[in-house]
Amino acid sequence: MFDEWKGKRVLITGASRGIGAAVARQLGALGARVAVHYHASEAPAEAVVQAIREAGGEAFTVKGDVSRAGEATRIVDEAASGLGGLDVLINNAGDMLGRVSLDEMDDRQYDRVMDLNARSVVMASRAAVAHFRRQGGGNIIHTTSIAARNGGGLGAGLYASAKGFVSTLTRNMAKELAGEHIRVNAVAPGTIATDFHGRHSNEDHLAAARASIPMGRLGTSEECVGAYLFLATDALSGYVTGQVIEVNGGQLMP
Repeated sequence: MFDEWKGKRVLITGASRGIGAAVARQLGALGARVAVHYHASEAPAEAVVQAIREAGGEAFTVKGDVSRAGEATRIVDEAASGLGGLDVLINNAGDMLGRVSLDEMDDRQYDRVMDLNARSVVMASRAAVAHFRRQGGGNIIHTTSIAARNGGGLGAGLYASAKGFVSTLTRNMAKELAGEHIRVNAVAPGTIATDFHGRHSNEDHLAAARASIPMGRLGTSEECVGAYLFLATDALSGYVTGQVIEVNGGQLMP
């Protein structure tokens, strides 16, 4: 059933590290042709490309700031040009950009968080849909978060709200685009051991998270890959759209 991945054309935003990098490596190993997007982390992105090539896949990097509308469109168009078309867009780029309380929040912080986590998804998806329409269909997968449902931790209100936006947008886009053979779904990771938490969470935050997880530990990027692979593989999920798959070790059971 994974034969369909031979030559499938995929753009993954925020693919230089963490979950995005893990998904890129797996899809590349299955034979996909992968555009690995990054903003500032050039060396890690090139390492992902090299890993894909060593596994027998094809990959190249695309640099840009997805939080800027024009850049998001250019990134998608550049990837599609390099790939000779586009079959799958995985909107994975995002970040908390610091824990900021309501009292500390200002217009700049609001714009930075919402532009990166919400605007980028809209603009990249819109650009991808234009390519999908020309070829008769496609597949979009967003990365949302457990924070979209539980509100996130202290200082994460903007990030959680932006991810709530992404989860809701997923359902609306699925309704709007289903008639054009474009599926839209999302993956909502829980507390995953990536450098995201290295930047934004102290040991108290992580200890509290572990205590709330029935499996008793944080997840890994590799443990998130299966959800993306399922949603991106037509043979497995061709009748699945508008869904948000929770990957959190039981931390949230909606």
